[in-house]
Amino acid sequence: MKFLQTFVLLALASCHAFASDPSPLQDFCVAVNDPTSAVFVNGKFCKDPKLVIADDFSFTKFRYPGSTSNPLASKVTTAFVDQFPGLNTLGVATARLDFAPYGLNPPHIHPRGTEMLLVVEGTLHVGFVTSNQLNNTLFTKVLTKGDVFVFPQGLIHFQLNIGQTNALAFAFLSSQNPGLITIANTVFGSKPPINVDVLTKAFQVDNKLINYLQAQNWFENH
Repeated sequence: MKFLQTFVLLALASCHAFASDPSPLQDFCVAVNDPTSAVFVNGKFCKDPKLVIADDFSFTKFRYPGSTSNPLASKVTTAFVDQFPGLNTLGVATARLDFAPYGLNPPHIHPRGTEMLLVVEGTLHVGFVTSNQLNNTLFTKVLTKGDVFVFPQGLIHFQLNIGQTNALAFAFLSSQNPGLITIANTVFGSKPPINVDVLTKAFQVDNKLINYLQAQNWFENH
């Protein structure tokens, strides 16, 4: 019985410990593509700590608005570990979201991170959908300047500018590399394409519609 209790406690502790990115094993691990004299940690090689400078911990690409001249009328500028090497092993990431009037950040998921959104300018209609276990319930909210909304890890969510002016928001994520899966792009824009019979049965539509959707140029706004 004592062994069983110890095993359960260890199992619970392990689940908690691996609920997000692993804890860093050092002060920092600035990512570098050159493996020479580097150590492989969390999917990235580490820059020699003696060569690290302050600029490694700075990201300046949020200074200017992203171009929203695209079919979605939105632009997501990401500061994940690939764009911001100083994040490596720190378990956080961020993004700037620019919206033209009625611009959309389409339904997508982050498989490895929870997202918290802060609206800086404009009015956004945001929402997420729960899993099948909770009956695919939709939670939505209209956000204005200063409002914050959280999207749980792995759940489909979206943001739509419902105002007649530009909107700006910043997202903060609980992983250095939260990942991004845009639903429509993934389902209808995969290469090679998903078998038409699979999609006609899944969406309960005819193959003409599926063929039409698979023929579209699915734009990525990031």
